[in-house]
Order: sequence, then structure tokens, then C-alpha cells
Amino acid sequence: MGEFVRLEVSDGVGTIRLDRPKMNALSEQVQEELRAAAAEATERDDVKAVVIYGGERVFAAGADVKEMADMSHVDMVKRSSGLTTAFTAIARIPKPVVAAITGYALGGGCELALCADVRFAAEDAVLGQPEILLGIIPGAGGTQRLSRLIGPSKAKDLILTGRFVKADEALALGLVDRLVPAADVYAEAVAWAQQFAHAATYAVRAAKEAIDRGLETDLETGLEIERMQFASLFATEDRAIGMASFIQNGPGKAQFVGR
Repeated sequence: MGEFVRLEVSDGVGTIRLDRPKMNALSEQVQEELRAAAAEATERDDVKAVVIYGGERVFAAGADVKEMADMSHVDMVKRSSGLTTAFTAIARIPKPVVAAITGYALGGGCELALCADVRFAAEDAVLGQPEILLGIIPGAGGTQRLSRLIGPSKAKDLILTGRFVKADEALALGLVDRLVPAADVYAEAVAWAQQFAHAATYAVRAAKEAIDRGLETDLETGLEIERMQFASLFATEDRAIGMASFIQNGPGKAQFVGR
């Protein structure tokens, strides 16, 4: 458990909880604690899905600008890869990940939310990539993940202007997937995650990896990734359980064991 980031596990759901008052600024320490939490969530068999949550008031308002302000080019060359790989560790968690967004998710906070598979936001949440207003650009995946999620022209509008986006526009853009009352964001995210507590663990993992890896390449290669993942699941106990249950009882009644 880190000083500012901890993994809390209950009923198959692991919550990666940011808790650095006042605004969950993503300092170098927070980034490394996120990396450690991602590794723990990946390794623990009792974690079937993950919620990323910054608390009731704010998701994360961005990078720690005070920490970066005095960095030189050489300093950032040394640090930037650590920043990128810390966020990639979240994106590579081989389990379903949902971001529960309250308050602000700006800059690095928005980039962290982009690392999730889906994003649930409070009706009064505000998102954006305002780095351009500081004379820089997103440096933790914003130019890449945002473009892949909502398309290059919409991503350019947000990144080049640095403007803030209210929750309803974020939903229309596809930047978030569901709007809920602020008081219910975390509960809704946990409920979504809990549906995987008794799912076919390796099938869920294979599906996520096939989608993510396939998006990084051409269609033919993506189809080959899918084919190999599909075939590999015939080595799992859950595949045998699922097919036997379907034949005997119809769909949706299998009792998977996670192997």
C-alpha cells in the first residue's frame, strides 16, 4: 500500500484509490504507486475487475505542475518514460477496468481515465487535456489514447484548444460511457465490475487482449491475434464447463471456476 494510492479488494473487485489531497495531483510518487497498484491488481487472483477512483470530490486534476516547473529537458527525458509506462501499467491490467470519475479529470487525470476500459462519470464532472495552456502537450498517452477513443479530429479539438469538457459533452463525444448522479458514481462502477467476479477469467482476459492488441495493428494481424486467443481457451477448464452448461441448461448458467 502506497502513501497516496492503495488497492482495496472486496467481493472480487479491486479499487485503485487515489488519495492525495487536495486534488490528487499525479506526482512522480503517485505515478510509481499507480504502477505498483496495477501490478498487484494484475497478480492477485481474488481481483477479477478493477475500479479506479479518486474519491467523492475529484478524480485527478492533473500532473503536479509545481514538481515539473523546474525540470530541464534532460530531467524530463529521464522521467517521461517512467510517466508513460506507469500509465501503461494501468492500461495493461488484464482484467476489466472502469474509471469512476467525480469532479475534475484534467490533463494526467484525463489520461489516467483513458487507461480504463470504460468510464463512468458524475453528471457534474469536468474532463479535458489543458496541457497546451501550459506550453506543453499531453505526455501520458493523451494524444494517442484520446485519438483512438473519439477520433483524431475531436481529439485535436480538445488537445489543441485545451478547453474543458462538461460531462454531457464528454458523453456525446464518447469520452465517457455513462453519466450518473455524483453520489452514485462509485457504486455504479463497482456494480459494473462485480459482474466479472464469477466470469470465465481467462476468456475475459483473452477478449480484452485481443481487442487492445488488435487495435494496435492491421486487420489481418488482429484477426490472427483473435484466432490464437480463441484457440487457446480450449485449454481451459472454464471452456469445458461453459460448453457443457450451454448444452444442458442453455446460456448464462455456467458456474465458472476461473481456470
